[in-house]
This record gives sequence, structure tokens and C-alpha cells, in this order.
Amino acid sequence: MAELVYSEFLTRVEKGDVQEVLLKGREISGKFNDGSQFSSYSAEDPDLVPYLRDKGVRIVAEPVQDNPWYVTIFVSWFPMLLLIAVWIFFMRQMQAGGSKALSFGKSKARLLSDASVKVTFNDVAGVDEAKEELAEIIDFLKDPQRFQKLGGKIPKGVLLMGPPGTGKTLLAKAIAGEANVPFFSISGSDFVEMFVGVGASRVRDLFDQGKKHAPCIIFVDEIDAVGRHRGAGLGGGHDEREQTLNALLVEMDGFESNEGVILIAATNRPDVLDPALTRPGRFDRQVVVPNPDIKGREGILKVHTKNIPMADDVELDIVARGTPGFSGADLANLVNEAALLAARKDRSKVAMEDFEEAKDKVLMGTERRSMIISDEEKRTTAFHEAGHTLVAKMIPGADPIHKVTIIPRGRALGLTQQLPIDEKHTYPKDYLTDRLAILLGGRVAEEMVLKKQTTGAGNDIERATELARKMVCEWGMSEEMGPLTFGKKEEQIFLGREISQHRDYSESTAIKIDEEVKKLVTGAHQRATKIMTDNLDALHRLANALLEHEVLDGEEIEAVIHGESLPFPKATAAAAQHVEVDSESAGSEPDAPTEAH
Repeated sequence: MAELVYSEFLTRVEKGDVQEVLLKGREISGKFNDGSQFSSYSAEDPDLVPYLRDKGVRIVAEPVQDNPWYVTIFVSWFPMLLLIAVWIFFMRQMQAGGSKALSFGKSKARLLSDASVKVTFNDVAGVDEAKEELAEIIDFLKDPQRFQKLGGKIPKGVLLMGPPGTGKTLLAKAIAGEANVPFFSISGSDFVEMFVGVGASRVRDLFDQGKKHAPCIIFVDEIDAVGRHRGAGLGGGHDEREQTLNALLVEMDGFESNEGVILIAATNRPDVLDPALTRPGRFDRQVVVPNPDIKGREGILKVHTKNIPMADDVELDIVARGTPGFSGADLANLVNEAALLAARKDRSKVAMEDFEEAKDKVLMGTERRSMIISDEEKRTTAFHEAGHTLVAKMIPGADPIHKVTIIPRGRALGLTQQLPIDEKHTYPKDYLTDRLAILLGGRVAEEMVLKKQTTGAGNDIERATELARKMVCEWGMSEEMGPLTFGKKEEQIFLGREISQHRDYSESTAIKIDEEVKKLVTGAHQRATKIMTDNLDALHRLANALLEHEVLDGEEIEAVIHGESLPFPKATAAAAQHVEVDSESAGSEPDAPTEAH
């Protein structure tokens, strides 16, 4: 079939070559006199049909086929159908509540069921006093008549305070496991959103849920996220946190009574909480959850090791004695590291050696035996650590040396560990001055033997200066300055930490403070120098033993100081370990690991 443009089609009609045509809208098809067929497409030409008739062309016309009726309806109604579908979607989202769209004001609290809570007070150790306080609240919920018959009222709130990792959240989970009442759990940060008023709305919704399920317990973790001092916002303007806190204050002790709803909150920053929140009538009880003592640590270790197969040589009381200052989270991590080390060695049980190695790893970092150290730098490290060790051994009443090593660990090139005989809660001045001398022992050894000063003592000097300044300015341990404190700390509440210190004393007093700090540090330097001078042979023996053995424990240090020889290779001793760590750091990283408290 020939394709003709419209002008060619008209030319062939003019010549009389076209026999008949078929018109279908603007489409033209037909055949010539010789029988061949053609097709073309016409423009808007109203004179076409008369022209064809004049030329005697046979004309056939057919209608153009339209779209089906349902296609026409769909195309015309599609925008309206789309709008209806979107409207239905948003209505369902609004009715669903929770975290759905436009439900910002709904509380995100989770209602814990009995099946999901498996922690009980048997899983909590080391905080017996806190457990007693919370167990009394659970008893009140179970048997309120026992307390109300004497006029007692259930506490409205309990604030758990303590350092991170001491088990505040674990205690709350244990309460949920012990109490046969609904338990709502929410984080303080869940109240705060970018939209003003959402936090307050969520507080009201949370207590509304609590009233419906009363008696119940509501646990708010990290309450300092919304409970900080009012009026301390940076930049001015309306603060969403303040509105949330105001709603919380009203719900806890407003005109309406929330009888049977107990709020338990946890924080490690009680100092930044608003006084209106911590007063009796809101948080009636403030329960301190401290770091555990030696008995508590042993109990925590037993809890964490009850599902771990242990060898017969494991003595948890020795591990507990060697971990003063550890929190419950630290001990849980220690047990886990010991189990991982035993598994790495393909052992069927965790041995005491694994616990000792895990303690070294937690306190000092992983050994970096692949680190390339020159012989000169290794010798410097050996004399530095020998200086710490010798001063600590020669000062009466100092914490005994447990272990000294020149194997790089973490960011430190060498470390000296001291293990206190008993736990200390207050420190006398003599103990602190002894500590200053021990800290400067490494620098003195470098100066006396190597005739040089290195950056390895940078961390020791920094800690010694900070300790001496605290003795003068905070603890009143300077005879010249007297029992006074100097310098008022200014803390920005919403920054969460101290960023400046206000000088509330004169310039002449500042000069005297600097003089007293220098006197304490230089006095400790002179004391360490005298000890080194009187025991120079022992210093050399210690440094040479460290270069030969790399690690010395307490018994071997004692033998070396008394001139006894050590067998080689050195036997690995399993004993309790650390707390205070003196470190020589690498020159490029001066702030090496310090104390493991």
C-alpha cells in the first residue's frame, strides 16, 4: 500500500487516477484505477468531499471508534478518587494512635507484660539497701492495708541515683518482675520532640494511661533529659523541656490525685534536676545506687557467672578484691571478656587465668606486641616504670604494687598497677602526698639515670598538678592558705558539664595558690629524688628485670629489690589485681589510661 502525502493525493485525484476512497475521520485510504491501494491523511478541508464528487470518485465513509465508556469515566473521575483515598488514609492513621501520623501527643510508654519480664530481685546483687527500699513499695502495692492502717501513704515517686552502670535500670526491670501490677517503661528523651507542646501532651497521656491501670508503676529512665533546672536554657525563648517539666510537676503533685500511680525515675545527674521535682511530695524517696563494695562485687560476679562453666581454680572473692571501683556493668563486661578469651583458646571452662587476662584487658587495654619500639625507647620506658615502682615500694603505707609492665597496652607504652589492701572512701593528706611522689617517680628516674626528660611523663605531671591544686583549692590541705576553698564552679545546666570556674579570690591569692601547688609538686619531686638516690642499685635491677621479663608481679618485684634473681622464662602469676594505674604514654598520645575507678 502506497503512502501518499495529501498534496500527492489531490494531484492523483486531479488526474483521474483515483477510483474510490474510504474516509475514516481524517484518515484516507482507497485504490487507484489500476487496482493498487494507497493511504493518506487529510487536513481540515471542508471542500474535499465536493471535490471528490466532481471527479467521479466513489466515496465510502466510516465512523471513528471512541474509547470505551468506562475509560472515559475513569479518566474524568481519577483526581477525585485520588483525593478520597488520601483522606481515608489519613483518617485511619489518626485513629490508630501510638506512633502513627499526626499522633505526636500520644505517650510512647511500653506496657511490660509478665511474659516479657524475666528479671527478678534474685538477678540483682550489690545494692541490698536499694532493694529493700523498692521491695517495700512492691509490698505496699500488694497489701496497701498493712501500711494504711497506721495512716501511712504510698510514696508518689522514687528517684534512683548513682553512677553509670550501677544497675538502676536493672532494678526497675526487677521491680517489673516482682510486682504483679502494670509496669510502664519510657525514656526521658521520648518526651522531647521538635514540636512545642508535644512533651507536655505525652506526659498527660502517660499519666492518663497510668490512672486507667492503677495501681501501677511508671518507670522513666534518664529523667534528667526533661527534669533539668528551669530558666537555664541557652539562647532564651520558650523551652520545650520546661513545658514538659511543668506538666510532669503538675501530674505528680497537682490538684488531682494520682492515687496508686507510682513514678520511679533513674538518673546519674541528680545535681542538674529541678528542686521542685526532687522535693518530698513528688519524689518522696531518693535511693542511692552506689558502686558495690567487695561483698557486693562478689555477689554480682556470682549472678553473671551462674550460667558460665568455670574451672575449679576460679575464686570469685579474689576477683572481687582485685576490682575495687568497678560498677555492675564493669563486672558484667569482665565476665564476658573472660568467657570470650576462654572460647578463643577452645577451653570447655573459664579458668582463673582468663579472668586475670580479662582484667588486664579491661583496665589497661589489649596488648600491642606488634608495636615496633626501639631499644632506646624501651629502655626509657623500663626506667620510667621502675621509678614508679621503686617509690611506691619504699613509701610506707602506699598501696602495694601488684604488677608492672613495659608491654604497650592501649595508648600507654608501660603501666604500673597498685592494688589497695582495703577500699578507701576518704583520703588523708599523707596518702595524697605519697601519691604525688609516686606519680613523679617516673620523671625522676629518667632525669637521674638517663639524664633527659621525655613526654612519657606528661600524663603523670598533669595528674600530679591537678591533685595538688585540688588539695589546695578544694580540700583545704595547705597550711599557708588554710581551711578554705577557692574557685566557684559554674556549670551550664543544659550543657551538662562544667565549662568555667569563677575566680572568687584576688590576684594576690591566685599567686599564693600557684606557689602552694608548686610547693607540693616540687616537694614530691624532691622526695622521689631522695628515694631514688638511696636505692639507685634497686632501680637499675628493676629496670633490667623489666627489659628481660617485660612483666613483673608483686612477688617478683619484691625479689628483685632484695637482689634475688628471677627464673627465665617468668612464670605467669594469677593473683588479684588493680586499681590505680600509673602509665607512661606514647609521645604523640599524652593522655594514657589513668585510674580504673
